[in-house]
Amino acid sequence: MLLRLHASPRVLTSLRTWGSSRTAATAAALKSKPADAEVTQPTYPTYALSERDNLRLKFQRNIGVSAHIDSGKTTLTERILYYTGRINAIHEARRDNVGAKMDSMELEREKGITIQSAATFCDWEASMPATGAKEKYAINIIDTPGHVDFTIEVERALRVLDGAILVLCAVSGVQSQTITVDRQMRRYHVPRISFINKMDRPGANPWRVIDQIRNKLKIAAAAVQVPIGVEDQLHGVVDLVRWKAIYHEGEKGQHIVESDEIPADVVDFAKKKRQELIEQLAEVDEQIGDMIIMEEDPTTTQLVDAIRRATVSLKFSPVFLGSAIKNTAVQPMLDGVCAYLPTPSESDVTAHDTTLPANAPPIPLVPAAAAPLVALAFKLEEGRFGQLTYIRVYQGSMRKGSFIYHARTGKKVKVPRLVRMHSNEMEDIDEIGPGEICAIFGVDCASGDTFTDGSTNFSMTSMFVPDPVISLSLTPVGQESPNFSRALNRFKKEDPTFRVHVDSESKETIISGMGELHLEIYVERMRREYNVECTTGKPRVAFRETPTDRVEFHYTHRKQSGGAGQFARIIGYIEPMDLDPETGKDVAFVNEVMGGTVPTQYIPAVEKGFLEACEKGTLAGYPITGIRFVLKDGLEHIVDSSELAFRLATIGALREVYLKMKPVVLEPIMSVEVVAPAEFQGNVIGGLNQRRGTIVDSEVREDEFTAIAEVALNDMFGYSNALRGSTQGKGEFSMEYKCHQPVLPHLQKDLVDAYKKSLPQAKK
Repeated sequence: MLLRLHASPRVLTSLRTWGSSRTAATAAALKSKPADAEVTQPTYPTYALSERDNLRLKFQRNIGVSAHIDSGKTTLTERILYYTGRINAIHEARRDNVGAKMDSMELEREKGITIQSAATFCDWEASMPATGAKEKYAINIIDTPGHVDFTIEVERALRVLDGAILVLCAVSGVQSQTITVDRQMRRYHVPRISFINKMDRPGANPWRVIDQIRNKLKIAAAAVQVPIGVEDQLHGVVDLVRWKAIYHEGEKGQHIVESDEIPADVVDFAKKKRQELIEQLAEVDEQIGDMIIMEEDPTTTQLVDAIRRATVSLKFSPVFLGSAIKNTAVQPMLDGVCAYLPTPSESDVTAHDTTLPANAPPIPLVPAAAAPLVALAFKLEEGRFGQLTYIRVYQGSMRKGSFIYHARTGKKVKVPRLVRMHSNEMEDIDEIGPGEICAIFGVDCASGDTFTDGSTNFSMTSMFVPDPVISLSLTPVGQESPNFSRALNRFKKEDPTFRVHVDSESKETIISGMGELHLEIYVERMRREYNVECTTGKPRVAFRETPTDRVEFHYTHRKQSGGAGQFARIIGYIEPMDLDPETGKDVAFVNEVMGGTVPTQYIPAVEKGFLEACEKGTLAGYPITGIRFVLKDGLEHIVDSSELAFRLATIGALREVYLKMKPVVLEPIMSVEVVAPAEFQGNVIGGLNQRRGTIVDSEVREDEFTAIAEVALNDMFGYSNALRGSTQGKGEFSMEYKCHQPVLPHLQKDLVDAYKKSLPQAKK
């Protein structure tokens, strides 16, 4: 009681000194009160948005266009750029020799696919659904690839965007990559509007697709339009919110004609769908729900406000219909982007103060021009003028010639050139404000780095990077030139999912990535951009090893070689471990040493030795995952113990008991989606069964069917040729990594035998 009444700073200091000579537990108890006071969250100045900020941000949108392969993302973006006046002519991704504007890479135009995400900006005079007034909006757009091999491009685009357009095919509906994109949108809390494209195709059924959005993507959705005409007779849409018929005239559909007269053949259907829209909104929006209970009909303004509220809060997705290739209903969808997607100030953005512990509360950022600068580098590209870094400014502003600070290294760098991107073209600017996307030259950094003005210690969380699933050995033809390593270093820096290492035994260069196409594209780019011809070895699968049993260890490392020797003893246990959802890791080191039997300065060496031992298991030579190493006790020698001794003791301990833990080899399992004409269903399912596939789901539509299966990646090599052969070239498939699972016993035996034969002692 006396202490609490008279705890002056001087008394507390003397108490701390006295407590340090007591046992650790007593000292901790005495220090608990001051320690708590030290960890208090510092206060940060708050910045209100000025009137100018609010006016600029209200008319600003940052959106991405994402979808499954061949849903028409790039075609849609091409129409958006044409209607907003950014380009003078429309070119197609596959149908002419010019290629779409956003597919600027030569390889993209040849293959007719998007490989890299491309950024652009445009201005659009939108018709507001509530008032019909025209308002001018500035829109930043990022067009992303659809192939799972380039999933990092979608990941980093969605990391910095405030909203997205999820494009779906009116025939195929929700496909495997659609589900992946949906998962990425949820990870970064990105609201979306859905656009059902290809409404002109035979078999187009938007209502089935909307049901799939609700059931497969688990988000409330309803159409805000009804098509006028079907398939090749499509020539307009009915706007259910404003209750107007919208038609497109002119060669490229650039002239919009609105009519209050709804065609008689769709009016009853449109009323039914408008009621469905209100009912779907009532489930996610309280105000509309109350109106339904009171049997009131919402006004246009109330309906628009409800759609916007529910979309921004990630509870609802308004669905637009149209056909980009036939230039139908793209402009109303652009109006929807401006009306329903959030402004940069409505997105919840937080940063972390690097001076505080990792579990400290995040700090909210405000897109105010007067606030200190916080910007995130989300994509790197090697341009003609050096490294081009794409940046999203979240707070504060950046000027050409100003100095910014690299949050990770603390380096002060000058901004030599500031540009806004339009695919592969750029426009120089002097200043960029909060909520904008731009690019800078000549700044050395990595993807996911934060920049500040030096007045704060803020850092933003980086993006999620999936692990590679496939590897190839890469050998240059002829003599190795400096361009070989230059190309690999550049690609590795630009793409976090592309990994390069040299095999310690075969001394071969091994490249790893997300799929065969991913690695094939990089090998082709090395040939074209760096004039380096390469040969590739047989694809290798990213096998893993994992223990299945808990084992205790008691290991002594002793080495005497004259003079000071090496001595370390460690005691503890090793056990299997599940993936930690918070950290995303399944390899952990736990220190439970009591009484200082292993001095604290050697604990990091034990952890380092454990992680080093996990790089290569002794069962089949693959990395070890799903393992927890718990250090309980140990012994040091006052002269002979060192960091090296404890590191070697840990490696020795793990290797000694590893086989007693009954380890198994894991292989990557892929989720495979096959789409083919219905008459080939038996051939396709038979082919998947031959490859030890498990059919998870299948769906038969009028003339085509979809099969979803889980197949081991090791059995998927050469599947594209087999599928073409069994479906007369009409089948197509996509696959993405799902999980690692134990291999069959006979395959594990083959892998273990092959590893034993490759060991040096086996070759003698």
